[in-house]
Parts: sequence; C-alpha cells; structure tokens
Amino acid sequence: MNSVCFYFQVHQPFRLANFSFFDRSPECAFFDEDLNGAIARKVADKCYLPANETMLRMIEAHHGAFKIAYSISGVALEQFEKYTPEVIDSFRRLVDTGCVELLSETFYHSLSALYSEQEFREQVQLHREHIRRLFGVTPGVFRNTELIYDDRIGRMVSDMGFDGVIAEGADDILGWRNPNFVYNVADRPTALLVKNYKLSDDIAFRFSNQGWGEFPLTAEKFSNWVHRYSGNGHLINLFMDYETFGEHQWESTGIFNFLEHLPSRVFDHPDWGFCTPSEAIAKYPSAGPLYYPRLTSWADEDRDITAWRGNEMQVRALDATYALSELVYATGDPVILDAFRKLQTSDHFYYMCTKWFADGDVHAYFSPYESPYDACIRFRNVLRDFARIVENAAPARLPDVDLTA
Repeated sequence: MNSVCFYFQVHQPFRLANFSFFDRSPECAFFDEDLNGAIARKVADKCYLPANETMLRMIEAHHGAFKIAYSISGVALEQFEKYTPEVIDSFRRLVDTGCVELLSETFYHSLSALYSEQEFREQVQLHREHIRRLFGVTPGVFRNTELIYDDRIGRMVSDMGFDGVIAEGADDILGWRNPNFVYNVADRPTALLVKNYKLSDDIAFRFSNQGWGEFPLTAEKFSNWVHRYSGNGHLINLFMDYETFGEHQWESTGIFNFLEHLPSRVFDHPDWGFCTPSEAIAKYPSAGPLYYPRLTSWADEDRDITAWRGNEMQVRALDATYALSELVYATGDPVILDAFRKLQTSDHFYYMCTKWFADGDVHAYFSPYESPYDACIRFRNVLRDFARIVENAAPARLPDVDLTA
C-alpha cells in the first residue's frame, strides 16, 4: 500500500524591538513583546486554531486512518504558552488521537548546525525535553531548521540516536532517483525522508495563483496527481509551512475546503492511505543511501542556504553572533544565554536577504522590515548592545568581533 506523508512546520520567531544605535537594554530586552503577541494571536485565529480543528475533524471522520506530523519550534511554543495557550491545548488534542507525530528540531530554529555542534546538540535536547513536558511524547524523527541538510548534518543526527531525518528533494541530489522512496543517511542506517517539492509547492505556493495553468486546484485533481505515482515509489512526502492554511493561503481561497476533502479523495484509490514519518520508516524498506555532498534547504529556487548566508551582511552578522558563544557560556547567566539563542533564530538573517524576482518577493512577504538593510541595521544595533552586556558579565575579554556588518 502507498502512503501520503504530511509534515507541517510550525514556527514564529521572536521579532526584534525597534532598537537604535544609542539604545541600551539593561536585561536583554531586545524583543518586541507587543508585536510578537499581536502576530501570535493573529496567526492563531487565522491558521493554527481553525487548521487544528479541521485536522481533528478529518482524523475523527476517517477513524484514525488520516495521519499527520508537525515540527513546532521551541520559540513558537514559548509564544503559544505566553500569548495563546489555547493553541497548545488544540495541539494536545491532536497528539492525543494517536494519529499525529511531533518531530524534533533545534529549539530556537537556528543555524547552529552550520556553526557549532555543541550548540546544535544542546538546542535539540532542549526541544526534545520541551516537547516531552508539554505533550508527553519523545520525538524519534528529526528535521533541521528550514530542512537545511547535508551528509555531515545527517551523521550528527544519526549519532544523536534519531530513527530518521527529513530533507529537501533537490533535483541535483536525487539525480535519476525520485523522492517517493525511503532512503538512508550516508554511511548510516538512519532513515531519510525526502520532500516531493513539486506536489508540496502546488499546495503551499500555487494554490491561489490564478495565473497558474492548473488553477483552480481541487482535492480531486490533486489526489489524481498523487495516484499517478502508483508503482513509482512508496510514499508522497508533502512537507510545508503550516501557515499555508489560513495565513499564506487565506480562508477565502478555499484552502480549508480543499484540505478537508483531500483525504477522502486519496482514499478513493484502494492502494493509498496516510502515514506519519515514523510509520513510513517502519513500513517501507530503504532504497539505499542518498548522499548530500552540498548544503540544501527547502528555500528558494536553488534550494541551498543563500536565503540566510547569501550576502556579506548575512555572513558577517552570523559570524559576529557565533563568535560570542564561548563568552556567553562563560557568563553562566540563563537570561543572557536565552537572548543569545533567540538572536540565532534563522529569520533574523533571512530578513537580510537581497535576492530579486520570485525569491525576493517571498522574502519580502515574510519580513517586517522595509528593506534587507533595515533588518541588518536593527540586528547590528541589538548585537552591539548584547556584546556589551556579555562583556560586562563574562570573566574573560570580549573577542575581536566585527559588529559593523
């Protein structure tokens, strides 16, 4: 039997306060509480609460045959707990059905896998503990921030004991293969699930595009596309932002109606069903190792890491941030450490991206700033003051860090 494997990313960053060159924060108060609370409430009302209600109805209507998975960042969970606790409750109801799997990731949705294995491992452990505390489950499958992945990251994840890891199905990586099989991490038995980006993006990005040749997208049409893969793989991995439902694709587009009718249309074919990532790993044999010699992600047309590290502003900001690591640890101050890790959240560097055309439009849509340069200036101002706080608190000299990025 073939399966559809749905996984959704749930993430909201702590956005920076309006911080000038001359501002000073006595207690690392670098984040805009009012803005973060307002956005958390808005997205909860437009996406998380109605989407979770829809998912619960679908699970109940299909008597547990409909399965899904979520990766919820730690910083999103913190905001739900603080601003919209009803969202936590709605996710608990989903998890309690036994049809929903929660995945593991870095707590702060960071790029630590690229800079510090110690920081990466600690953030992953923090996230696993937080998931266990809130939902009573321990994730067995990992997905890195924005699906950033290569063979080195795969080996790190494998060494941490995960059963599987999720990655982007980039064409140059797959070559003659297709994304519709379970693979395994290079030189490791750990399973590797690969996104079918064509079908995923049909929902996430093209659903409401009236200029798209397949508009309008109906559940029947999409399920027919899925069924055509019969005999050409075992599963269709549909990975996307959860905010697709109601936030990126507004309710008025018909996205919730599409979602609610999709399982029935998939079940119309007797050889098709749904599974979670862990179920896919247990159910289907590996088609062999899949090597990722370069860094990939699910962002932009190139599916690389240039969304966060594609210009000098971004590279210098990231280097300056991680250069503070040892002194931050040396302070032993949990408030400083938490602020440091919130500054690592990938969105801050994503907002500094200077790409044009379609990729640039996507970056501009997500950014709260007028321009990438405004994003860089805001971050630079915050990081400069944060470095001052660290210098005053640490028992050692501040390293030579370039904060003029």
